[in-house]
Amino acid sequence: MNETRSGTNGSVARVVVEIALDREFDYLIPDPLRAAVCLGSQVVVPFGPRMVTGYVVALCPDSDLAPKKLKPIKRVVGDHPLITPVMVKMARWMAAYYGCPLEQAVRTVLPGVVRRPDRSFKQVPHVLLALPPPGQTWPQLIEACRSRAPKQAAALEALQAETVMTQPRLTALSGATTATVRAMATKGWVQLEKRAVARNPFERSQVVPTTPLPLMPQQAESLATIQQSITTLDPAVVLLFGVTGSGKTEVYLQALQTVIERGQGAIVLVPEISLTPQTVERFRARFGDIVAVLHSHLSGGERHDEWHRVLTGDARIAIGARSALFAPVRKLGLIVVDEEHEYTYKQEEPPRYHARDMAVLRGRMESCAVVLGSATPALESIHNARIGKYHLARMPARVDHRDMPLINVIDMRVEMEREGRLNVLSRELTAAIRLRLEKGEQTILFLNRRGFATSLVCPKCGYVAECSACSIAMTYHKAPHQLHCHICGAVQRVPVRCPDPDCRDPAFRYAGLGTQRVEEVVTKVFPQARVKRMDADTTTRKEAYAELLGAFRHGDIDILLGTQMIAKGLDFPNVTLVGVINADTALHRPDFRAGERTFQLITQVAGRAGRGDVMGEVMVQTFTPFHPAIQAARRLDYDQFHDQEIEYRRELQYPPFTHYICLQLRGAEAEAVEAMGTRVMEQLIPRLPENIIAAGPVPAPLARAKGEYRYQCVFRTPSATACTRPLRTVLDSLKWPKDVRYALDVDAIS
Repeated sequence: MNETRSGTNGSVARVVVEIALDREFDYLIPDPLRAAVCLGSQVVVPFGPRMVTGYVVALCPDSDLAPKKLKPIKRVVGDHPLITPVMVKMARWMAAYYGCPLEQAVRTVLPGVVRRPDRSFKQVPHVLLALPPPGQTWPQLIEACRSRAPKQAAALEALQAETVMTQPRLTALSGATTATVRAMATKGWVQLEKRAVARNPFERSQVVPTTPLPLMPQQAESLATIQQSITTLDPAVVLLFGVTGSGKTEVYLQALQTVIERGQGAIVLVPEISLTPQTVERFRARFGDIVAVLHSHLSGGERHDEWHRVLTGDARIAIGARSALFAPVRKLGLIVVDEEHEYTYKQEEPPRYHARDMAVLRGRMESCAVVLGSATPALESIHNARIGKYHLARMPARVDHRDMPLINVIDMRVEMEREGRLNVLSRELTAAIRLRLEKGEQTILFLNRRGFATSLVCPKCGYVAECSACSIAMTYHKAPHQLHCHICGAVQRVPVRCPDPDCRDPAFRYAGLGTQRVEEVVTKVFPQARVKRMDADTTTRKEAYAELLGAFRHGDIDILLGTQMIAKGLDFPNVTLVGVINADTALHRPDFRAGERTFQLITQVAGRAGRGDVMGEVMVQTFTPFHPAIQAARRLDYDQFHDQEIEYRRELQYPPFTHYICLQLRGAEAEAVEAMGTRVMEQLIPRLPENIIAAGPVPAPLARAKGEYRYQCVFRTPSATACTRPLRTVLDSLKWPKDVRYALDVDAIS
């Protein structure tokens, strides 16, 4: 069948519906709708006995089905397509590469609040000043009303200044009531009408405009490279490798200025929602209202309106987390992926795309420049730079030649032997915090585990409180005095005594360490200090991130304790000490990237120290002080870490030398799940090229989650499609038990 991917020619529309069927359906385009149906249009179509919404993903001159068997499109939703031709093309690519149904990929490129046909702009009553009565002027009428209708007089005075305003604003300014406004409308003095008003997430925030800062030579050189990329696409992708505090954000800002001056738009991605308030503030201070923010902590209405501001061109810069990559920016000239190494750019639900890789793909499809920025680039990105796929721009020094922080590694084995017990804060870290408090300087303490204790253990019989649905110990949260499962969200009461019927000992012990316990210890050791904790438990409210960071910036917090959300992207000049409570939390996981993640995390959190005029200090508490990742982080030596890690990856054929693909199978019965994994591998292995390394099925590292047993098959392959094509064929050909499901993760990161 011939297909057209854009335009309005064709009498048949190929549609994916809002049901996961992994199929496209042909519909006739009725003559009255021919001009309205475009590639990317949202349409309502008959599907069996009901009407459903769908999206046009292709326009075709004919169909394999007879015309009389095709049903016509019922109607088109909206005045213009919601999905651009490029986004349709990206959705098709993602569906093919990541092995998911096309309708899932289409839903990914279009936010849920925009897909809903019933979602629209907020309608607010407006009051418009009409013409004064014949023979009178407004000042005369206002004066006549002052004694007998003072509220009407006040409302008319307010309206004279602006002629039109929202009714809530008018009543707030003048003291008039709804009855007052209606009386004025009855007399013909004003007109009432409802108008759409954009919900503004910045309504209560004010920023002070900024101007471009002078650049250091390394910044100017990097900016020139990016500007060349913007104008010529040579190079098309720039990897901006700048140490923490080297001024990458100012380079981004001035590169965006180039894009705006060329009449183009841009997308800026940040890895964490917690980084968005500070990032948005800096970009709005430079570019004002042409900046839109897109992330999940906005209300549904705000996300709807911000997305449409981008679509209409009112906002030319879209900033947000992973999904902001798909913002409908007009004349896209630049995509910036800040902290490109972060694993939060990987989507955990189908399609399991990586926003960094999709940014490069969108840049290629839209002929726009792409900048990947990091102080600790992913090994895949550095590898691409060294083989010539990306251009490497390095900024090895901090702005104004400020010193990098001094990093001390504290061996907690020695500390425990010296003190006779394991303390949360070592003697050295305690002294360093006390010194900062005396000097009026600020401290950041980092621990990537929330809760009070990681487990509840009976010291007599060894019983551990585990989740009944997951093969994991439950975390004790002291504030609500409950046990929480951080996998499925289950909550249990804390038992009074050991639940083992043969034990029943009341002497439970809290094992492990979480941010709640660190907060309690720090508060006891430093009762005069203002301590705040920032993790997933303390930032549930929409404004919590911005409020905590704002208080820290203004000096209202002496010690900020938190998880990885405080480890990157934050710039507070008065922070002179960073303490890493336990550097080993991610180091010993069954993950070939464990060393890389530990190095990145320590380096990133260390970069929060000494960004002002005072040199920073970092103290890293660890039980494995001589691990290569920790030693490289101590010296802030990325090249040494890379050279050692890349040889290990090359020898074992791990990324970046192969694609790592994980097929996870899960179900209620372990035997049934394992049996299906065995059947898949038996049929798949003969179809795979010899250069693909396959293993499994084996129990997943988290063998049971949310009541389901999990097995996985893993593949290391030079070509992703060489593995996924035969794999999809086998998966589609097998008859699956009702209680066994699978998930395919291409370029898996864990």
